[in-house]
Amino acid sequence: MRYMATYDLMETLRNTNQWLGATALSMASYPIFSMVPNPAFQWMAAWGEVTERTFQRMIIKPDWGIESITGEDGRDHLIKIEPVLERPFGDLIHFDVQGRADMDRRVLLVAPMSGHYATLLRSTVRSLLPDCEVYVTDWHNARDIPVSEGKFDVEDYTLYLMEFMRELGSDLHVIAVCQPAPLTLAATAYLAELDPDAQPRSLTLIGGPIDPDATPTDVTDFGRRVTMGQLEETMIQRVGFKYKGAGRKVYPGLLQLASFMSMNADRHTKAFVDQISRVAQGDASDHDPHNKFYDEYLAVMDMPAEFYLSTVERIFKGLEIARNEFVVDGHKVDIGAITNVAVKTVEGGKDDISAPGQCVAALDLCTGLPDSKKASYIEPEAGHYGIFAGRSWRNNIRPLVLEFIDANSEAPAPRNRTAPRKAKPGKPANKNAAA
Repeated sequence: MRYMATYDLMETLRNTNQWLGATALSMASYPIFSMVPNPAFQWMAAWGEVTERTFQRMIIKPDWGIESITGEDGRDHLIKIEPVLERPFGDLIHFDVQGRADMDRRVLLVAPMSGHYATLLRSTVRSLLPDCEVYVTDWHNARDIPVSEGKFDVEDYTLYLMEFMRELGSDLHVIAVCQPAPLTLAATAYLAELDPDAQPRSLTLIGGPIDPDATPTDVTDFGRRVTMGQLEETMIQRVGFKYKGAGRKVYPGLLQLASFMSMNADRHTKAFVDQISRVAQGDASDHDPHNKFYDEYLAVMDMPAEFYLSTVERIFKGLEIARNEFVVDGHKVDIGAITNVAVKTVEGGKDDISAPGQCVAALDLCTGLPDSKKASYIEPEAGHYGIFAGRSWRNNIRPLVLEFIDANSEAPAPRNRTAPRKAKPGKPANKNAAA
C-alpha cells in the first residue's frame, strides 16, 4: 500500500503545481490590476501560464494532429486513424488516407515503449504518409490497464510484434525506432523460424541498443551500476486509486520524466525561464517551438514494471540480444535464422543515448544473411532525436530508407508517380552504407 500512497503523492504534487499556476494566472490577470500597471503582475501571470500548462500536459496523451495530407492530385486528403488490432497493452493502428489508392510501400513503424506515447513519432509518420501506407504500434499507458490483464514483459512485447507482422502480411517493411530495435530484430528472427511466409521484406533499425556494450553511454553505464534490487526498490510503484490499473506495478511516467529532465537540467531550466520571459513580453504563442516540443516531451506514460525491469536485466545487463541468447516463451531465438529479410541500421554521429556502434551490431548477428541484404548508415551531425525526426531525418535519412525499401520490394515503388522505375536485378541493399 505504501507504493500506492507514493504514486498518489506524486500525482498530488503534480496537481498542486498545476493549481498554483492556474491560481497565479487568475490573480495576476484580475481586471482591477490593469488600473495600476505593474510589470510584476505580467511576470506573475506569465509564470502561472507556463506552470499550469507544464504540469497539466504531463497526464494527457497528445493527439496525433495529422488531419490531412496533400496528394499528388493536388487535393487535400483527410486522414482517418483506424485500429487494425486492439490488444490490452497496445494497438496496431493504420493511418488511412481517404480517397487515395493503396500505396505500394506498406510500412510498420514500431514506436518505443520508453516513457513517451507513440505520438513522439508524429513527424516521422507525417513524413512517410505521402509515399507509404503507414501502420504504427500504439502502446497504452499502463496506469489504465487493469491488473486482471496480467503481466507484460520483453517476451510479451516480442510476441505482440510477431502478431502485428502476421496480421499485415509479408509484403511489409518494418522500421523500429530506438528502444524496440532489439526486440523487433528478435521478433523477425522468431518469425523466420516459426512462420517464414510472415516475415517482412525489410527491417530498418534506427538508433537501437542491439549491443549496449559496443559503445558505452551514460544510459548503459547507469544500467551497469545499479542492481535489479535497487531499481525495483527506487523506481517501481503501484498505480494509485484514481486509475483503472490501481495496484499494477509500474515505472511511473512522472518518475521517468524527472530522470529525463535531470540529465539536462540546466538546458531545461533555461528553456522555461526564457519561455516565461516571452509570455510576459507577449512574444509567445500556443504553437511556438517551446510549446510544440514540451507538449510532447512532458506527456509521459507509465511503463509496466516487468517490461522495464526485464529490459534492463536482459537487454542491457544480460546482453541476451547481443549474445544471440534471447529466449521467448521457452524458445531460444536464433537471429541467424534471418535469411531473406534485408536489414539496415541507422545511427546518429552525436547520439548520446544509443551511440554509434550499438545498432550496427545487428548486422554481425545476422549470420545467415548475405552482405547484399545488409546496409548501414551514420548521419554525422544527428543526435538521438534527429535520426527519426527533424531536418536530418527529412533531408538525408528518410530518402535513404525509402530507397532501401524499394530495393527490397517485389515491385519497388517509383520515386515519383509520373516516372515509374523498374527494379534493377541484384541491386545491392547496402549501397547507402556509410561508416
